Amino acid sequence: MLNSITDGLLCCLMGKTTNAVGPLDSVESGDGYSFVEVKPGRILRVRHSVPARPAPEEPEEAQPGAPERGVVHCKRRITLYRNGQLVIENLGDAVRSEILPCPGGAAEPGGTVELELSEAAGQAPAGTPGCGARDAAPGKRRKRKPKKVVNIDCRKRITSCKGTHGDVVLFFIHGVGGSLDIWKEQLDFFTKLGYEVVAPDLAGHGCSSAPQIAAAYTFYALAEDMRAVFKRYAKKRNILIGHSYGVSFCTFLAHEYPDLVHKVIMINGGGPTALEPSLCSIFNMPTCVLHCLSPCLAWSFLKAGFARQGAKEKQLLKEGNAFNVSSFVLRAMMSGQYWPEGDEVYHAELAVPVLLVHGMHDKFVPVEEDQRMAEILLIAFLKVIDEGSHMVMMECPETVNTLLHEFVLWEPETPAGDGHGEKK
Repeated sequence: MLNSITDGLLCCLMGKTTNAVGPLDSVESGDGYSFVEVKPGRILRVRHSVPARPAPEEPEEAQPGAPERGVVHCKRRITLYRNGQLVIENLGDAVRSEILPCPGGAAEPGGTVELELSEAAGQAPAGTPGCGARDAAPGKRRKRKPKKVVNIDCRKRITSCKGTHGDVVLFFIHGVGGSLDIWKEQLDFFTKLGYEVVAPDLAGHGCSSAPQIAAAYTFYALAEDMRAVFKRYAKKRNILIGHSYGVSFCTFLAHEYPDLVHKVIMINGGGPTALEPSLCSIFNMPTCVLHCLSPCLAWSFLKAGFARQGAKEKQLLKEGNAFNVSSFVLRAMMSGQYWPEGDEVYHAELAVPVLLVHGMHDKFVPVEEDQRMAEILLIAFLKVIDEGSHMVMMECPETVNTLLHEFVLWEPETPAGDGHGEKK
């Protein structure tokens, strides 16, 4: 027990990954890092910061008889036909905001979106990026028997979340090859503003334990880790921020805990398609070959993950521990990305507000994928950062921090009783 705790603390101080950590429940350190045992022998490093502040300020409650602020009627019908066509009808309140305009990618609330799922895998259909025909006349279509129909009808109160509010927690989830250190600028920024923040290292990454079994890195295994972390630290209003593969875990948690997840931020997460391992991925090479190539992985990631490849970017890559993981973990992570449930219908069912952030020079995720995600989601805002790429939160921290903070503080302008957004 003592050795495992010592190894974990040395890992944080020296930036080295330990492959074997003994079982323990939870160890708190003085620098804001914890070692949490999510299941026997499986231990994650978590940065948990609770700023010192006076008695937490509670959000304002609506006065009796007064219209409740930020209440949105989330109502939509999702129809999946046997030929693969998906029709989404938005029937509830429209959500508008002058703070976060959504340029040409999100579906108009109160409208209809159609698309072919056969075209959805990997790229958007021809025509308008991310969508098919809108507001097509139903009378011109031949009646078809749907394969699946999902009806969503609920009211959500979407409110501004301030750092002084004691019921707000921000969760940051990184992607393949990274660590919680890639969020350094965001964690410091929000902590200084008084927010409680939580950021875990995925298994095999950073200072978390790295089991030498491929099954430890499947989507489902990692998702259960994130569920354990979320349940441990969640409060009444929780905001999930994910990058790349981490976006999938945010989507999973938002779907599993709709009453606890208040807002979601997706950074370069890609389209709303089910996950399947890539057969031609470099990470599916034999382990011995991949091990020989591993010294080149960081350089390759620098070329693809950053818009520029100067000394600053090299230092960011080193400090952020991107691709500072073993070849075995990389291969297991990529081959374990199997999540058939996370398809378009799964994403369309989400009734939580989502901010999509995309670095324009991203070589891993085309902008069309995030545009398509904005089309599928019920309440979505897409923001493209021209100077950024896949690691946009490290390249353009000030821009990203400002954008994220605006969304955290945002609440919709939905006067009660205006009737706007109802489908005729």
